[in-house]
Amino acid sequence: MSKSENLEEILKDLEASVPEIEAAAIVSVEGLPIASALPANVDETRVAAMTAAMLSLGERAAQELGKGELEQVFIRGNEGYIFVMGAGPNAVLTVSAKKDVKLGLIFLDMRRSAQKIAELI
Repeated sequence: MSKSENLEEILKDLEASVPEIEAAAIVSVEGLPIASALPANVDETRVAAMTAAMLSLGERAAQELGKGELEQVFIRGNEGYIFVMGAGPNAVLTVSAKKDVKLGLIFLDMRRSAQKIAELI
């Protein structure tokens, strides 16, 4: 299996482990798409750029407010959640989930997936 296929398999496994996940992507810290499992109507390049921007702002806010190293960015809307988590020094895992997702489960599974991604990238 190629690296790209391995990364896509990690995303598929993550989506299978948490049925409320609607979309997932791995992007570079520069905002470029690496791998994704996104709906057809979602622009992969736009998601990658927004993810990198959220990560950058989250890191700066955590530093400025003395909260230590950023672990994740968490956005809650009235229709669901967006989670952004570092996956090693060069990649970011982003996930969109329905509003009824179990937060503890998704955090645990995202952390596991992020570790696998970090080992591959």
